[in-house]
Amino acid sequence: MAELEITVGGRNFMVACQEGEEHYLRTAAAMMDSEAQPLVTQMGRLPEARMLLMVGLMLADRAASVEDQIKVLKGQIEELQNRPLPEPQKIQVSVIPPQVSETLAEIAARAEALAAKVDDKVKAAG
Repeated sequence: MAELEITVGGRNFMVACQEGEEHYLRTAAAMMDSEAQPLVTQMGRLPEARMLLMVGLMLADRAASVEDQIKVLKGQIEELQNRPLPEPQKIQVSVIPPQVSETLAEIAARAEALAAKVDDKVKAAG
């Protein structure tokens, strides 16, 4: 087990934790210390037990608030998931681009002109 010295409200504590979990302990201690600092500033030196109790209650209040927010968000997610899917929208996309129509019209005009020339030559020959 690893032992760390943490500071909460200006007081040092030796605490043990599992190997590799030191980061989590330091993070938790920093959270406790950030709650304890305003208490110490406002009330001065508090008995250790009272300071730790107040810090625990403030963190529990924050956790309860987060849990309430999570419940609300889960409800919103469930509502969205249970909502029927909207009707698909029909979107018409022209299959043939406009340039193709223009090109086909030009080819048709050339074909008609060639056909007319062929007809003229057939009539002249016959």
